[in-house]
Amino acid sequence: MDKKLAFGFMRLPETEDEKIDLETTKKMVDRFIEEGFSYFDTAYGYHNQQSEIAIRECLVKRHPRKHFLLTDKLSSAYFEKEADLPGFFAEQLEKTGVQYFDTYLIHSLNRKNYQKFLAANAFEFLQELKAAGKVKRIGFSFHDTADFLDQVLTDHPGMEVVQLQFNYLDFHDPEVQSYACYQVCEKHDKTVLVMEPVQGGKLASLPAEAKAILDRFGKGASPASYAIRFAASFPRVERVLSGMSTQEQLEDNISYMKDFMPLTEGEYLLLDEVRKILEQIERIPCTACDYCLEGCPTEIPISGIIALLNDYSMSKDESLSEKYEQLVTGRGRASECIACAACENICPQHLEIIRHMADAAATFE
Repeated sequence: MDKKLAFGFMRLPETEDEKIDLETTKKMVDRFIEEGFSYFDTAYGYHNQQSEIAIRECLVKRHPRKHFLLTDKLSSAYFEKEADLPGFFAEQLEKTGVQYFDTYLIHSLNRKNYQKFLAANAFEFLQELKAAGKVKRIGFSFHDTADFLDQVLTDHPGMEVVQLQFNYLDFHDPEVQSYACYQVCEKHDKTVLVMEPVQGGKLASLPAEAKAILDRFGKGASPASYAIRFAASFPRVERVLSGMSTQEQLEDNISYMKDFMPLTEGEYLLLDEVRKILEQIERIPCTACDYCLEGCPTEIPISGIIALLNDYSMSKDESLSEKYEQLVTGRGRASECIACAACENICPQHLEIIRHMADAAATFE
């Protein structure tokens, strides 16, 4: 049986100059494959367009092709018209160093970019790639509501897989609609891939009150383990992506996913208690995907600033202003936001980033 844990190349370890730490990543890739895992996920824009190259250097050059499965994506930010698509795909093959992708997804599909993908005949392009043997399986990653997902799958029945943001905190969230989207995939008989199982790290680093609930259960398992096992326990879920940044995170994931056991009824009840606590805390639901950084003209570290705002909302710790100053040194400050809305237009969570930057400037500056 295929192991459900997947290695996402979006939050790789970095060096002090914020470049991918290739040597550490190689060790993590080797360990991942050594333990019988095989699925890797990348995209053109990850890590300032270096993630695909890291796939080539850390995975493709060092392991037989039959030992791994690779997913890449067609992102709307990197093409303007249909004629651009073949060249973009060819560049992705070249950067990753493979002859084909096992899965190829339209990236971060939502109502805002749907018309752009339609105008470029992107769905037909994926079908052509599959017919030519350049990809084995096609689908899309999705950030919108269940009714829109139903529309897309009705209009494009040839899509085989859907990648969803799916975790116990977003399960019944009225905007993310994790479970409702999962049910749509059931209706259309589509395979589900899970992204953001720990919601950008939030479910791996719980407030003390929430963590105490899990600790009382007595198994000593990490908060992340409960979140990833929650997602993996649903029968239609084929893979759960984890953006692992450290060897420690990798080892923790391996410890409970090598011989995966679905959640028990008691564990589901525990997570429901944790969810209720988290829902009482006013947090900005940023997942630190950092898509917003690509188009920011003033290079504001948006996700880092939002993380500090979330920390401040819980602790009211004035010393966070010092962390803010460290974060923005050599980068854009929150007060330098020019309200161009490039970030808001690309944000999968549809956050009011301009307003949050104004709040951060008032709080930390």
